[in-house]
Amino acid sequence: MKINYSNVSNRTIKKSRKPRSSSLFHPKKMIKSVGNKIQYYYKLHPVLMFLISLSIGITILVLLSLYESKYRMTSNYNGMYKVDSGSSESYPFARLMNLVMVAGHSVYTSSSCEKVDKDDAWFLESYQKHKGQAATFVSHIEKGVEITGKDNAALLLFSGGETRKDAGPRSEAQSYWTVAESKGWFGKQDEVRWRALTEEHARDSFENLLFSVCRFRELTGTYPLNITVVGYDFKEERFMHLHRSAIRFPDTRFFYSGTPSSQTSREAALKGEALVRTQFQDDPYGCLGPLRRKKFGRDPFHRSIPYPNGCPEIEGLFRYCGRTPYSASLPWA
Repeated sequence: MKINYSNVSNRTIKKSRKPRSSSLFHPKKMIKSVGNKIQYYYKLHPVLMFLISLSIGITILVLLSLYESKYRMTSNYNGMYKVDSGSSESYPFARLMNLVMVAGHSVYTSSSCEKVDKDDAWFLESYQKHKGQAATFVSHIEKGVEITGKDNAALLLFSGGETRKDAGPRSEAQSYWTVAESKGWFGKQDEVRWRALTEEHARDSFENLLFSVCRFRELTGTYPLNITVVGYDFKEERFMHLHRSAIRFPDTRFFYSGTPSSQTSREAALKGEALVRTQFQDDPYGCLGPLRRKKFGRDPFHRSIPYPNGCPEIEGLFRYCGRTPYSASLPWA
């Protein structure tokens, strides 16, 4: 029997043959191939390819610009607003940067948490006794929770002191927090409850803003990067122009979210607001004449105001009383 050694040799050679190099991944060849295709299309459609290249370049520049702006904003916040050199452990909410403030308007007096929408569950002044008034308070609370829920860097503060003698030593701020609690934080308990607190000394709208800024500093060790105020829609001009200007907070970082008053109180509310706005135009810091007397009337239990102990950098602003804007240095101005 003859053995064909040539066939055995051929089979052995075929089995030991290495894969072709062309099947391997070659980045250089791929890049060169893509480059050749681009060059080909440039010659074939020069105008179209130029426009595509231009749009890509502009997109890259825009993205870089946005990144730089965000980096600068973060750097400014860390550099300018980080006024305390202590560790973040010194402040329970050191990672929060934005303030959402809900201004209080009444004290909840009912012993039942099931009546938060009922007017008789709140202590209402004579000018507030209009049908549906309680529902407007609840809408402010819900709006504050909603805005905070959309911003992971926001601290929610309900602001308002113990302003009603006949309501007892209960604050507006604590009333609002209690209502939010009874409503299960409107479905956002896990996201919002842990970063919703109170400021319980404000006696008017200007103090709602100023005291909340100081309270934010107490809790975070910094001053807010952005401020959002929640209140009645007809008070927007008062907060956006008068109060914001009084503390010289940048208008590009100050926001207002207004909700409507009850229909039955609308006309009277607008007249009252026009009067108060005129008073704050003459007395921006609420320290003279009728605004000063109104504040004292809203402090029936003679509470000592702790500020500016928690925000020493703006002590001058707290002490200032004048008809012209405070001109000394401020952390955010």
